[in-house]
Amino acid sequence: MRALVTGGAGFIGSHIVAKLLAEGHRVAVVDDLSTGKRENVPAGAQFYRMSLLDPELPDVVQQIEPDVVFHQAAQVKVSYSLADPVQDARINIEGSLRLLEACRKAGLPKVVYASSAAVYGEPQTVPLPEDHPLAPLSPYGLSKLTVERYLAIYHSLYGLRYAVLRYANVYGPRQDSSGEGGVVAIFADRAVRGKPLVIYGDGSQTRDFVYVEDVATANLLAANPDLPGELVVNIGTGREISVNELARAVAAQAGHELPFVYEAPRAGEIRRSSLANGRAISVLGWYPATDLAEGLGKTLAWYRAHALPGIPEK
Repeated sequence: MRALVTGGAGFIGSHIVAKLLAEGHRVAVVDDLSTGKRENVPAGAQFYRMSLLDPELPDVVQQIEPDVVFHQAAQVKVSYSLADPVQDARINIEGSLRLLEACRKAGLPKVVYASSAAVYGEPQTVPLPEDHPLAPLSPYGLSKLTVERYLAIYHSLYGLRYAVLRYANVYGPRQDSSGEGGVVAIFADRAVRGKPLVIYGDGSQTRDFVYVEDVATANLLAANPDLPGELVVNIGTGREISVNELARAVAAQAGHELPFVYEAPRAGEIRRSSLANGRAISVLGWYPATDLAEGLGKTLAWYRAHALPGIPEK
């Protein structure tokens, strides 16, 4: 299989690239390195440094002739989308649309798209099923949903096959721990530095934490050409973990005492979230193979080796 991974120098994308290469596939990466890192791209992958807005993108897609495109490239910060919704839309919507046009013109068969639980908005039921009402609470969530709609149109008009994967809270090695990085990455980075874990609100709010290598596996399964041409699947564990539980689990993996500091809750934060994964299990044959303790152990080991070189393994 020939695969193109947009955002392949980023957190999730680089794990997809590594898994594709390990299975013997030919892989090309398109990434502008605005947030990704060149060193994240494994040896053996062909690398193109460019944005999805680059006018040369269609030529590159034609040159690669992929059997499937794994579309991971995106602006992923909710706060950024609120501060600059126009640029958020330009990156996430216009960039994706330009990619779909390149795929259409090249006659490419399939796109696997990284969507988000953010398309659901405030949960009416937990865990959230795929047929839950879609009511995004931010421009970021709306941008993800808009691209889902474009994929449906491109399937209807041009026969482009697609799989939409709505991710829960993905965590693991290489995740950004700065700014609005994932809470696991922030906790892991602070834990290996011996700093307090900062919890906003009372810590009873819940999320669904899914390990990045399991997410990469889901992407490869979703590329199966025998699957339906229109597919929307949640990728999560179906289990709610409170931020307090997460903090205790991180502290246990760190192997030393860590104080918890509670601060004012963040405005607009939903209280509960997890994604039903029955469709992923039945249609993709996917299940979350990595439990939280194992995933956190691997994540902290990576931070010991990379965030603070020289910190010994626990």
